[in-house]
Amino acid sequence: MDYIKTEIDGVWIIQPKVFNDARGYFFEAWKKEEFEQHVGRVDFIQDNESKSSYGVLRGLHYQKGDFSQAKLVRVIKGRVVDVAVDIRRNSPTFGKHVMVELSDENKRQFFIPRGFAHGFLVLSDEAVFTYKVDNPYAPQSEASIRFDDPDLAIQWPIDANDVLTSAKDLDALSLKDAELF
Repeated sequence: MDYIKTEIDGVWIIQPKVFNDARGYFFEAWKKEEFEQHVGRVDFIQDNESKSSYGVLRGLHYQKGDFSQAKLVRVIKGRVVDVAVDIRRNSPTFGKHVMVELSDENKRQFFIPRGFAHGFLVLSDEAVFTYKVDNPYAPQSEASIRFDDPDLAIQWPIDANDVLTSAKDLDALSLKDAELF
């Protein structure tokens, strides 16, 4: 696997080596020893999966405090743009984001450390999205930041009026009003 550093320290794009032949393909999706050599130690405890249709935007989600989660995400079917926003107030990259396209074709993975809000937008007819997390879901600690917060200036590739999101995400706070780290 190739581990690609991004503009924000701790956020990685991981490109697996894919072996194709007449039967299909094979790749190692995650290898603990190799991951720890490049990224560091993360004790993933749970795998999650979601299915969404075109225009669905999930995010920007995070969990506060001791319930913060690191995530390793990828797309099994379809295509999304995935975004990680640095919400660590004392970070030199506070409020900055990294955006990457993940798809069943490029097989990229995206590692998002604790202290980041995360979201993705589906660009294909449907997408199956999977992620490993290092902390359990804690509803009392969950929070969201508006996906269209002008201070974040995220350039989503479809018009905000065409986005389908939850009522909870539409009621999310701006970065400047959110309870952060």
